[in-house]
Amino acid sequence: MPGIRSAKYAAALLAATACGGCSGVQSMLDPAGPAADAIARTWWLMAIGATLVLALVMGLLWRVLSRRPDRPPFVHGTRLIILGGLVLPVTVLIALLIHGTATGRNVMALDEQVGQVVAVEGRQWFWTFDYLDDDGAARISTRDLLVLPLGETVEFQVTSADVIHSFWIPRLGGKIDAIPGRTNHIRLRADSTSPIRGQCAEFCGLEHTHMSFDVVVLPPSRFEQWLQEGGDPTAMVGPTQ
Repeated sequence: MPGIRSAKYAAALLAATACGGCSGVQSMLDPAGPAADAIARTWWLMAIGATLVLALVMGLLWRVLSRRPDRPPFVHGTRLIILGGLVLPVTVLIALLIHGTATGRNVMALDEQVGQVVAVEGRQWFWTFDYLDDDGAARISTRDLLVLPLGETVEFQVTSADVIHSFWIPRLGGKIDAIPGRTNHIRLRADSTSPIRGQCAEFCGLEHTHMSFDVVVLPPSRFEQWLQEGGDPTAMVGPTQ
């Protein structure tokens, strides 16, 4: 049965290709924090729902196209239009609105206690991170390297020095624009020490493709020690391996 065997191989290859982007340092489907987890659940919910709707539409289309010419015409067209064109879309949209509102509040983390504030500035073409103390002064600064405390909510104050950039760490949460002359805020929490990388998600010039940064997550005590050591990148290599 070479035809069936080839079909199985093709299906396996297609499944492997489809799942190839479900993990990795920049995969939004491999969440490492509560905000990204909520976004990933919403994505899967909408993907499954869209697949079911597509299957329903294809089934109805097959039923229509496969009808014999001598069959009697459909007599329940009005009911189908009301149910499929009015009741179903309204129900789905209301459910998505309720789910999206609840998810949005979780993603914003407004009720979470902030353990660290980081001022983020996008430039052509790199990122700078200032770790602020209780008075709003920068304790240390890093470039294209973001270090976070494990399990603690961090507030990011995001701006830009030149053009519009977009601050995004896919495994931790959603993106937010970095706009010159304006400071936007986003809160994220890292619950995993696995490799994470962020990037600029807004085309900002010829070197946009290289405007990424590494994210290192340390236990809270180790993070505080790293701050006290002046943010030396070599000081955290050992404990994070």
